[in-house]
Amino acid sequence: MDVTFPSNGARLSGTLYLPEGEGPHPAVVLTGPFAGVKEQVTGGYAALFAERGYAALAFDHRNWGASEGTPRQHEDATAKVTDLRAAIGYVAGRPEIDPGRITVCGVCLGGIYATQLAAFDPRVRALALIAAAYNNPELIRDRFGAQNFAALMTTFAQIAQRQAETGEIEYWPAINPEGMPAGNPGQEPFEYYGTERGARPGWENRCTALSVLQELTLDVDAYLPLVGAPTLIVHGRGDQAIPVTDAKAAFEKLPGHKELLLLDTTDHIGLYDDDRYVTPAVDRAVAFFTAHT
Repeated sequence: MDVTFPSNGARLSGTLYLPEGEGPHPAVVLTGPFAGVKEQVTGGYAALFAERGYAALAFDHRNWGASEGTPRQHEDATAKVTDLRAAIGYVAGRPEIDPGRITVCGVCLGGIYATQLAAFDPRVRALALIAAAYNNPELIRDRFGAQNFAALMTTFAQIAQRQAETGEIEYWPAINPEGMPAGNPGQEPFEYYGTERGARPGWENRCTALSVLQELTLDVDAYLPLVGAPTLIVHGRGDQAIPVTDAKAAFEKLPGHKELLLLDTTDHIGLYDDDRYVTPAVDRAVAFFTAHT
């Protein structure tokens, strides 16, 4: 069912997938990839969770898809965590849902936001991070190379200055198979978002240029040691966009009960929509959530 709920002045749009039978049901709130909308990765996951007995909320964060917020197509890292907190409050207040059995699932970049929320919100009874990003600025700098990273920061500073002077928001493509400038450069993101595989009416191939600054300066390392909820990490062995070594390093930083599932993927986007990987990921998450809520 289509739903809306408020988040710090913005009205957010979501789809609540309800399982068969009488409630109250356990619930999972989903947050997904950079520039994604609820009709893509999170919606697909939510439908599978509902088939397995979990009420599942996929929603558009502010500035994206059908939700309110400006500038449009802007990644607001702090606001995304606020939106997740509002989503938890919304599902906890619904009569079909058991407020004591709420979980969160973060896919790709959403894994960072899910971790940041879970570090400080005890309403999150269990956490699943699937094909998640594990950014920290030092890691990103080293992978770009110090000079290239510094050049990018200079570019973002120049964009910010132009926007301050003109009041006009500058945009980049969300995906660009040729590389930068883009939120997600390269061929692999194009294979999902740039084809019928992932293209949806609510999705636009653009993001604010400063969204990429937000993306590249996120830090999950400060939050991982603070997550008290039981946490499941699912990652692909063949993920080149987010190497499996990142997932293993994050796993080591988690302090509480934790489990790690590695799947034999050949890329990153296989855990977006490929049943060979998504189905076992969801099955393991459901078993993990059920055991720990």
